[in-house]
Amino acid sequence: MEQNYVIGLDYGSDSARAVVVETTTGKTIATSVCYYPRWSKGLYCNPSINQYRQHPQDYIDALVATVRGALEQCPEGTGEKVVGIAFDTTGSTPCFTDRTGTPLALLPQFAENPNAMFVLWKDHTAVKEAAEINRLSHSWEIDYTAYEGGIYSSEWYWAKALHVLREDEDVRRAAYSIIEHCEWMPALLTGVNQARDIVRSRCACGHKAMWHPKWGGLPSEEFLTTLDPLLAGFRDRLFSETQTADQPVGHLTREWAERLGLTTRVVVAGGAFDCHMGAVGAGITPHTFVRVIGTSTCDIMISSYEEIGDRLIHGICGQVDGSVIPGMIGLEAGQSGFGDVYAWFKRLLEYPLKQILSLSTALDEETKARLIAETAEQIIPSLTAEAEKIPVEESSVLATDWMNGRRTPDANQMLKGTVTNITLGTTAPRFFRALVEATAFGGKAIVERFRNEGVRIDNVIGIGGIALKSPFVMQTLSDVLDMPVKVCNTDQACALGAAMFAATAAGIYPTVEKASETMNSGFAKEYEPNPANARKYQELYQNYLRLGKMTEEESF
Repeated sequence: MEQNYVIGLDYGSDSARAVVVETTTGKTIATSVCYYPRWSKGLYCNPSINQYRQHPQDYIDALVATVRGALEQCPEGTGEKVVGIAFDTTGSTPCFTDRTGTPLALLPQFAENPNAMFVLWKDHTAVKEAAEINRLSHSWEIDYTAYEGGIYSSEWYWAKALHVLREDEDVRRAAYSIIEHCEWMPALLTGVNQARDIVRSRCACGHKAMWHPKWGGLPSEEFLTTLDPLLAGFRDRLFSETQTADQPVGHLTREWAERLGLTTRVVVAGGAFDCHMGAVGAGITPHTFVRVIGTSTCDIMISSYEEIGDRLIHGICGQVDGSVIPGMIGLEAGQSGFGDVYAWFKRLLEYPLKQILSLSTALDEETKARLIAETAEQIIPSLTAEAEKIPVEESSVLATDWMNGRRTPDANQMLKGTVTNITLGTTAPRFFRALVEATAFGGKAIVERFRNEGVRIDNVIGIGGIALKSPFVMQTLSDVLDMPVKVCNTDQACALGAAMFAATAAGIYPTVEKASETMNSGFAKEYEPNPANARKYQELYQNYLRLGKMTEEESF
């Protein structure tokens, strides 16, 4: 039997990666990564106001670079044997388009306008708009936030769209439709040239756009125009139906087949968010809590219709039929900052390197550059080595994990991080340990919310680079949760999950469950909780809750 291949593409916050995978074994035979060129330069972003925008051309450049780069590593003729391709992306990452479905930033007059670009998930410029959506929803005859945890976030679709419309008259005049990143990539590759023909993602629309069959799709025109008349007409120009990501969207156009080194026989699957496809890549089953751990975390569970019933899980990021596995309810939660918290602390410590040592006249430029790069690279490993020597009993510094706001439980992007119990004897490793513990406590708060809402959790799976590369972080998480934590045997679980959807859409497997059974990577390691540490962390967790309550009540 001739071996076929599929390609899974995972678009993260900083980079995209493509994997070429054998359909019969799930073996990854090639991986290629591309960092977004414009994003890497900090273009179109303003961290001081939490503005994070990405240019669609970055996504196109990364697509070509990663697919071509991966195929170059494969035996000759592999491109001819690729039968399917699928995308996962960050989300909610929406963008305004014209009537043809083209993101406005790809038009010459908007090429340098951040408001015409994709608004990255962690852009929090729409806090005001999210608050307005919540107030109106909770007083409306239908609470459109009901299946999205009851609290709408500034990280999501309608808040971002309304903010941009209010901010930018030029974009407002040109905007015809709105598209999520995970919807645009399949539309681009299949030659869609009308916004009305874009296949809409069940995952994206259900979790972030308040789409639900119960009220006929999107919120009503009356609701949207009461929110703001600037939203008039968008509902009719958008969509009423959505599609799960296991279904084909179409085939590669001749142009894209040639650009990527593939054939027009390649089936393009529907798009979804990275964490949802990553959960499938990790082999998610009911009662499994899958943590996609990166710059932030996204936590995914699935439940049968019978088990979830009519229950609404409060304070999470939604419950959507088919958003993870078709035929089951997908549950999403997560933290707005995880790896980003560690990266923030690293940047603080890098200040003298980049702002003082870089100006030194004692060293030549090449030596300075090497010294700065080598030292910066060792900051987190060195902090980790020292922090893990500190006994839990001596873990006195306490922090919350809200440096980028709080996603769940109970979204509140206005919150700021808090660190307390600092003394003149507090060292950098002790401070770092407190941040690691804070991110673990944030995960425990999510687990406790699910359990308090009647959702059963039997086991935990961690995926992503941090899960594989930081035993200290993962052991701390296991101790804080007081549960074993398995780690996937691949650092590309999201891309692998996308490959599983590609194989299903191409007809290699009848369901994504079957694809996952065959194509999963297994587990690299399982962390068991240390009973003594778990008991101590239960006490510290109560302190974390008290600090969080005080922070939220007294924030200014």
